[in-house]
Order: sequence, then structure tokens, then C-alpha cells
Amino acid sequence: MKFYTIGEASAKYHIPESTLRYYEKKGLLPFIERDEAGRRLFSERQLALLQIVICLKNTNMPISGIKQYMEWVVEGDTSIENRLDMLVKHKQNVLDEMALMKEHLQGIEDKIERYQIQLRGGEIR
Repeated sequence: MKFYTIGEASAKYHIPESTLRYYEKKGLLPFIERDEAGRRLFSERQLALLQIVICLKNTNMPISGIKQYMEWVVEGDTSIENRLDMLVKHKQNVLDEMALMKEHLQGIEDKIERYQIQLRGGEIR
């Protein structure tokens, strides 16, 4: 099995090593192994878990929610329904947020159009 150092994992996902240490400290990265010197080693499985942590974090799931998700991952197959339910609800939250962002983007586009018209000496409708 191939293992990656914290530096390699950091580079692969473009996040600081300190963030990886923080995630581990908060319980978001279960199963992290260490070498004889105590350095973190990431297997393909840990990298896959890190990828979902990053995905959930980047879609505004709170750390507490990600921690709960990871606790269910550690529990194994008995928690699949819980994980599915959480992800379905999170997906809806993301879709709602995207709709809101799209609405706000339209407001920004409208303002840009007004300024462009003004700069060309035109009348604002």
C-alpha cells in the first residue's frame, strides 16, 4: 500500500499542512497512521476521506457536521442511512445557497449594467 506524507497530501489538495493537522485534531481525519518518527501517513483511503472533508467544508458544512459524518464513517455500514440522510439534506442546503447566490449575482449584474450605461452617457431605465 502506498502512503503519502502530510506535505504530499497538502500539495495534492492545495491546502496548508496546518489545516490537515487541524482537521485531524478536530476528529475529521480518522485512521491516520504514523511512521516510526510520528509523522502522519495518508493512504489512498485517508486521501479519499480528506477529499470528502474538503468537499463538505467548501460547501459550508460546519466542522461539527463533518465530525459527525466522520464518526458515522468510523461506525461502518450500520451508519449508511445516517450518512445518506445527512448528505441529502446538505445537498439541498447547497442547492438553496446556490439559488440565493444566483439571485445576488443578478443584482450585481444589474448594478454593473447601470454603471456601464452611465459611463457611456446614457439614461438609466
